[in-house]
Amino acid sequence: MQAVMSSDYAFAQFRYLERLLLVHGRWSYIRMCKFLRYFFFKNFAFTLVHFWYSFFNGYSAMVTYEDWFITLYNLCYSSLPVLLVGLLDQDVNDKISLKFPQLYLPGQLGTLFNYKNFFISLFHGIFVSLIIFFIPYGAFLQTMGQDGEAPSDYQSFAVVTASSLIFVVNLQISLETSYWTFVNCFAVLGSIAIYFGIMFDIHSAGIHVIFPAPFTFTGAASNALRQPYLWLTIILTVGVSLLPVICIQFLHKTIWPSIGDKVRPP
Repeated sequence: MQAVMSSDYAFAQFRYLERLLLVHGRWSYIRMCKFLRYFFFKNFAFTLVHFWYSFFNGYSAMVTYEDWFITLYNLCYSSLPVLLVGLLDQDVNDKISLKFPQLYLPGQLGTLFNYKNFFISLFHGIFVSLIIFFIPYGAFLQTMGQDGEAPSDYQSFAVVTASSLIFVVNLQISLETSYWTFVNCFAVLGSIAIYFGIMFDIHSAGIHVIFPAPFTFTGAASNALRQPYLWLTIILTVGVSLLPVICIQFLHKTIWPSIGDKVRPP
């Protein structure tokens, strides 16, 4: 009784440890590993675009994205889906977890997050940042809009790169999600919708009239996203960024399946 009173928590019976470790313990480990891998990836993909842009802006302090996008990226545009994965995701249900105790081995061996996984997330973020910057950059070199004018201005480029990044990071967490619920679907689609809703608001002429200094991208979103050429650029950027991930996941599940893949019902 003295040990129980001195401890942070206690179990009435040892049989409760089975479910705690084999079900909730491994779920918690998988969720945390996915959260960390994705967190590193999405921030590397976001930040390194500034590094590539520095080669073309004379190493000045000019940033690739709009200031408000930088402020709201982690707060509103990419946080909710990964938080829900960290809270709700599960590769198999509780019955299968108890039926196959060997599913607990990846947690004991630390195979889901280690130095190798960290560097994979780093290189994945570097690859995506290169795609997100250089495909729109190449598309903006020589192009003509529907109105006969070249849409290759800085603000349109910032809108295209930011939109591509939002699509990529939210679809990437969709590929990482094993347990889909209505809340997960709402979070992914809602994050994209929130991005476009806020972007069109802060790019409107009305808010620029009220606050001219902090809101300088007046009309940038509407002018850029009405061009089919720029939408095709966004689709190409997102497709090239996600296609290698889809192929690697397919190969892993068919050729090198994990313990969870083997026992998961079809």
